Amino acid sequence: MNTPVFKNAQLVLPHEVVLGSVSVHNGLISSVDQGPATHAEGWNLQGDYLMPGFVEMHTDNFERHLMPRPKVQWAEMPALLAHDAEVAAAGITTVFDALGVGDADPDSLRGSTWNPVIETLDTCAREGLLRADHHLHVRCELPAPNTIELFAPFHDHPRLSLISLMDHTPGQRQWENIEVARVYYTGKKGWSNEKFERQVELAGELQARYAAPHRAYFVNYCQTHRIALASHDDTTVAHVKQAHAEGASMSEFPTTLLAAKTAHELGLLNVMGGPNVVRGGSHSGNVAAADLARHGLLDILSSDYVPGSLLSAAMRLVDDEILSLPQAIATVSHNPAKATGLNDRGQIAVGLRADLIQVRVVNLPHGKRHAVVRAVWREGQRVL
Repeated sequence: MNTPVFKNAQLVLPHEVVLGSVSVHNGLISSVDQGPATHAEGWNLQGDYLMPGFVEMHTDNFERHLMPRPKVQWAEMPALLAHDAEVAAAGITTVFDALGVGDADPDSLRGSTWNPVIETLDTCAREGLLRADHHLHVRCELPAPNTIELFAPFHDHPRLSLISLMDHTPGQRQWENIEVARVYYTGKKGWSNEKFERQVELAGELQARYAAPHRAYFVNYCQTHRIALASHDDTTVAHVKQAHAEGASMSEFPTTLLAAKTAHELGLLNVMGGPNVVRGGSHSGNVAAADLARHGLLDILSSDYVPGSLLSAAMRLVDDEILSLPQAIATVSHNPAKATGLNDRGQIAVGLRADLIQVRVVNLPHGKRHAVVRAVWREGQRVL
């Protein structure tokens, strides 16, 4: 189908939902028409929703496939292809693979070189093996002694579009509660309690020595290379003000309502996790994403560690009558696209990329419902 037509769909447009059809030519949306379709041919969506493809700007999912268990490294290509298939099945047509650089722990994935991973990503893209459009989001752990060294493979890479500044020193930001940090590191990373105690003791020393100079390096890199910059786990007004002064455009996962309010006052976009919405709160005990949405402070949803949470979280915000459907879908499509400079996608509008997903909502027992991705198109070509 050289000029595909998507008909009899509930179109999720920027400000409304209407019954209509969408025509595509050369990978771009050529027309958006309301009313029943009269086209003899085309994809008949039979009343399902047609939404813009999701833009995921912060997901650890690729890392999870590269190291599915603590200290278990998986081969790069099967890990990438599994990750790519999973995000596409979740309706994500543009993904920023968040790869962390810097870790004092030699057993950590983020303490290793990323050269083979980047080479595999480039090879798979060149061979046309990927369903989603992949970009790179480098997460820089500021207190780690090897952060700048491990960033070297990403320097001047054309896929690098976003850098975030992280400081996971226990006792502050996300890990203000030491015991919550203990559960995370001993559970997910397989640390013993003895190792956790040793790392906590070392963390303060590393932060004092490396965090400030590393922060200055990456802020300068973003400014000179015109790369989008995000702060991470802002907790206080001072955290947000520092990020704003450094040129950050996003505050990823602010941990308090005060930090999120300050971010908005200074013009930063707040990014929160889809799992936070779906679970009804933060797994770290921080502010709930739904509460930010109720205060008009939620701009972007990220799937974080569960790709399927994007659609589930957006629909949860609609079902709880916090956001309208167009508003909720904008947090996973238009808003992240705009924030990362991808102005050619993120909405169903003439002239934009035909990154589209078909979504069916099914009714479940006890009055609940669930949204399911049925098909995915990238630039008009079906990939799922």
